[in-house]
Amino acid sequence: MQRILTAELPANVGRRVRIAGWLQQQRQLSRVTFAVVRDRGGLAQVVVEEAGARDAVARLAPETVVEVEGEVVETPQAPGGVELHHPEARVIAPALEAPPIDLRRPALKEQLPTRLTHAAVALRHPRARARFALVAASLAGYRAALDALGFVEITTPKLVGSAIEGGANVFEVDYFGRPAYLAQSPQLYKQTMVGAFERVYECGPAFRAEPHDTARHLAEFMSLDLEVGFIEDYRAVMRVAREAVAGMADAVRSRASASVDLLGIVVPDVPAEIPAVHFTDAQRLIERDTGREVVGEPDLSPADERWLGDWTTREHGSDLLFVVGYPMEKRPFYTHPDPGQPGFSWSFDLLFRGVELLTGGQRLHRYDDYVEALVARGLSAEPFRAYLEAFRYGMPPHGGFGMALERWVAQLTGVSNIRDARLFPRDRTRLDP
Repeated sequence: MQRILTAELPANVGRRVRIAGWLQQQRQLSRVTFAVVRDRGGLAQVVVEEAGARDAVARLAPETVVEVEGEVVETPQAPGGVELHHPEARVIAPALEAPPIDLRRPALKEQLPTRLTHAAVALRHPRARARFALVAASLAGYRAALDALGFVEITTPKLVGSAIEGGANVFEVDYFGRPAYLAQSPQLYKQTMVGAFERVYECGPAFRAEPHDTARHLAEFMSLDLEVGFIEDYRAVMRVAREAVAGMADAVRSRASASVDLLGIVVPDVPAEIPAVHFTDAQRLIERDTGREVVGEPDLSPADERWLGDWTTREHGSDLLFVVGYPMEKRPFYTHPDPGQPGFSWSFDLLFRGVELLTGGQRLHRYDDYVEALVARGLSAEPFRAYLEAFRYGMPPHGGFGMALERWVAQLTGVSNIRDARLFPRDRTRLDP
């Protein structure tokens, strides 16, 4: 008899079927035992009445893997409206003891450190699994949207010889006796590949040795990157970003609808044109409304971003907002300056419900401009020699962005800590499991 999922039981009323999964819980009454079996499709209640079978079930610890054959009987009060009668059960793999996480509750009650330490068990909970169904759907939607726009997916090295983004927040490793680093992003490689494919994207890990430990940062994250050539200006990149995010939202609705319903989340409607505000105008709005002195600051604080998230919801009915024209001092050396506003850049952030989701913009594309930009930052051109070769032999105007997938999922699901949006997260203190 072929195994079916618990979700398929209502379509098999009156038939004898076989299911397999984990023994989630059991309830012993005077003459009957109700056992609940969980699989990836949901829950099934098994009614055990024979005395010997009841004794055998009573000896099983929660999370024991079992196989059960039984007759599907319609029972409105049971999970899914059906249950299995006259069961024959077999233990596939016993649980040696009760698990450290209570999986019976509708939501996990354990604190985050406990859930992360015992992730192998905690991630079995339906609500935890649902978050990562959203991750999978989002990745599929991102890829589908860019494939439709003629992009080519690439994979680039994660061991590099220089700090791609500059700064000190890099993980240094011993590479056969030479210093090397875990890549902070695929930035230099994806720009280089514009010279080969014109339009490229990558979905891969990135590493930041952040010196702080906050609810919105990880040491390792899934970076969704792209680069597009022959652009008119940075607004062309913003239009591609809009398509990518819309593709992710659409895929979450279509591919993970059950998880959306289980988590009770609202998937954003991505407008045809996402509202945009210039960095300096955003600061003036914040200062005028809150009285906080922010004009002249080189970046937006988390509180500023939250205010802008509320503002764009009120003013535009949108969960998304582009902030454009950030000061050059807060952007990497390859960022194209705004020739009309000295000190500012052709760059942008996309805020999603008041949190920075992605950062992008137009890049420099002429060799001499790169050499000048490196000198201005006090950086040597030698570590970037291979990267600069692409510009020595001609590159079109181009731009792109990078997005942390975990930020998207955290904001989508409303979790308070980004670690809940990453399988086996890495931060300043956690390297296990």
